[in-house]
Amino acid sequence: MELAFAAGDVRQAIMLLATAPGMLFRSLDRILRTASAQETPTLLETLSTAITKVSGRVILSARERLQNRLVVRVTPSRIFANSKGKAWVARDDRAPLPIDVALNLINVFDAELLRRLPDVERLVVSREALSIALPLSDKNKSDGFGVMPRGSALPVAEGTLRFFVHCRQKRKRTDYDLLTLLLDERFQFVNQLSYTNLRSGDGVATHSGDITSAHEGASEFIDIDLANAGCKLIIPQVNVFAGESFDEVLECFFGFMMRTPEQEGKPFEATTVRTKSDMRGKGKVALPLVFIRDDEGAWWAQWLSLYLNGSPNFNCVETNRLSTALLARSIVDRSYLGVG
Repeated sequence: MELAFAAGDVRQAIMLLATAPGMLFRSLDRILRTASAQETPTLLETLSTAITKVSGRVILSARERLQNRLVVRVTPSRIFANSKGKAWVARDDRAPLPIDVALNLINVFDAELLRRLPDVERLVVSREALSIALPLSDKNKSDGFGVMPRGSALPVAEGTLRFFVHCRQKRKRTDYDLLTLLLDERFQFVNQLSYTNLRSGDGVATHSGDITSAHEGASEFIDIDLANAGCKLIIPQVNVFAGESFDEVLECFFGFMMRTPEQEGKPFEATTVRTKSDMRGKGKVALPLVFIRDDEGAWWAQWLSLYLNGSPNFNCVETNRLSTALLARSIVDRSYLGVG
């Protein structure tokens, strides 16, 4: 196959890939970028025959990749994430795909997926479920509750948003820091909340304070008045400042809840917690999710489930601001294939 591509014989590469349907679907972008108009019918005919031998997960993955290639972005980029949640972003300099051929393929994929669906007379679906991303991969699946696949978006009620981190060290003093970046619609810096800045100047956001050891367990939280937050994105982070990493401590989890004015000053109310996600990655900086305000002013939580390498110690918001914004943008800008 590689020899056929190197020789520019895309038709031969397609015929060879027809014997391995899964690899054929994973090579679609490469074929579409290099195939001539005369070779395209061979691709469509081969795909129509091979698709019945391909798993639904592979078809859905190929469809999601194609729909993203048809979106024109100001700063095109690609994100790669491994099973540990480590991710890196590269500029997408691939040649564009022929739109008409890509749309034809999407129609072929949809027809096959519909053919496989069971015949049901009535289907009842929660509206919130429609924006959940299909779990096309189990990579970096976190334990907890309310944890969604990467890219999933769920609405966040109005009021005071509180997100928190809790950890308990095993053998040595451990200091985890909760912080957040506030960014505008261009992913540019607006403000930050951390142990170096416990309160925003306008009083909209407040940090609970820095706890520097977790022998008996330690929690930090940040409250943000969403109605008056002067930003487009809120990106929480959990940084390993010193001590044991996420996969060494006895326990470590992140979560968020909504607070009402009546709860001011009171401890955590379990019934208001929307999600609790364990953090067990190898990195030193965890990016669980991002909160986004849409054009109508409503807020959404979108899952990131990513980790940055960070430094061995003394990680802080000032040193990873750009990489955090870059990773978040690569997820927010991507078009995920959802339940809807």
